[in-house]
Amino acid sequence: MESGRLRRYQAEVRPEMLDYNGHMTEGWYVLHFGRASDCLYEQLGAGASWREATGGSLYTVEAHLRYLREVPLGALVHVSSQLVGFDAKRVHFVHEMECNGEVVATEEIMALCVDTRSGRTANFETPLMERLQALCSLPPPPYAGRRIALPAGS
Repeated sequence: MESGRLRRYQAEVRPEMLDYNGHMTEGWYVLHFGRASDCLYEQLGAGASWREATGGSLYTVEAHLRYLREVPLGALVHVSSQLVGFDAKRVHFVHEMECNGEVVATEEIMALCVDTRSGRTANFETPLMERLQALCSLPPPPYAGRRIALPAGS
């Protein structure tokens, strides 16, 4: 299994994805990042077959999205993902969306392991913890962990 940044999702911007300004609307950024999360979960071994076999699932409990550049009709966007950290029940990761080699948006996510049969949080199984460890090899990007706030004195 490879380590570092994982490039697993891409999509073309279609007419129905545009807002009244002629750029991809914010909901589509979220949808593309959500699909990238699904791809990441499959890579981790925490996808559909894991859910069916164990009843385990990853629930997004917090997300922070940054819109950095406009994305026009016809653009091809690529999303890469990176694990930032994890503990027994949570995984922290980021997605970066690129268009023409430039980062146009980022999303930072905290997901929680849940036993869907009991409806309660659960610890990751050892094999999944080992995959998380193997993929959590790069330092976090500088924007990870940033909070939203107005500048002091505003």
